[in-house]
Amino acid sequence: MEFPKLRPRRLRRKENIRRLVRETKLSLDDLIYPIFVRYGQNIVEEVPSMPGVYRYSLDKVVDAVKEVRDLGIPAIILFGIPEHKDEVGSDTWSDEGIIQRALRLIKKEVPDMYLITDVCFCEYTTHGHCGVLCDGDVHNDLTLENLKKQAISHAKNGADMLAPSGMMDGMVRAIREALDSSGFENIPIMAYSAKYASAFYGPFREIAESAPAFGDRRSYQMDPANSREAIKEILLDVQEGADIVMVKPALAYLDIIAKVKEHTLLPVCAYNVSGEYAMIKAGGKLGWIDEKRVMIETLLSIKRAGADMIITYFAKDVARLINSGEV
Repeated sequence: MEFPKLRPRRLRRKENIRRLVRETKLSLDDLIYPIFVRYGQNIVEEVPSMPGVYRYSLDKVVDAVKEVRDLGIPAIILFGIPEHKDEVGSDTWSDEGIIQRALRLIKKEVPDMYLITDVCFCEYTTHGHCGVLCDGDVHNDLTLENLKKQAISHAKNGADMLAPSGMMDGMVRAIREALDSSGFENIPIMAYSAKYASAFYGPFREIAESAPAFGDRRSYQMDPANSREAIKEILLDVQEGADIVMVKPALAYLDIIAKVKEHTLLPVCAYNVSGEYAMIKAGGKLGWIDEKRVMIETLLSIKRAGADMIITYFAKDVARLINSGEV
């Protein structure tokens, strides 16, 4: 028998050589942490389906952001749960809205944190859909008008970046033009460009109180069966002026992340969503998986597929491991 000429195991035998040849690495610079702000006082409220993730009242959110900052995570994305909802989600463009108040407070107390805001309506409307309803469906162009008001309000109150997530046709162009005409031409847009109508959003809808009161969101979010459509959506958002494009969810859509990376020179963000987080947490709690290793493997797979940054509820957990030298 001919002796093997190629022995790939030579580069796997010891940890130091594995480190030297490792192709994909996680760093703090990859991470964006979601934070949920709600009305009330003295509230730090854990949601059962998402262990370790909390809703914070305004008087508690600064401490939460400081913890993220001190771990070395460069950015957060803010989601709001308002006290009052209405048919159009008017809290989203009010200067006294939950996000606007949070932006002003965080900017004052933690000025070195980069603040991204989710720009949508589902948490703010009585019906739980992502825009203005007409005859039981979301009216695209009327929703664009409200998105412009929301975007300007967020920028005016301190947002560093806007992340429109409603999957309305033309939303990036509408927001870009609104920002530019209002003197906010330096505010970038991270578009939820390929956002699928996914079953993985369930825990998020609990924590954000954003489940639709009727029907579903399949008339505006993407069909999980489609991949070419994702490229179409990405290229449209690039054409309209997006600065970063996003794929959501991440773990079940690694092929989409890889295809998007091939089709654009813009940075690509992936959202490691609530259901992906909850499954790993549940499996770890039951002892069925090694939670820490599965967490790292999951985030590595997302980055390996092509993501330049990852929105993840694991951000604080992985940051602690990176800071301790375990990753």
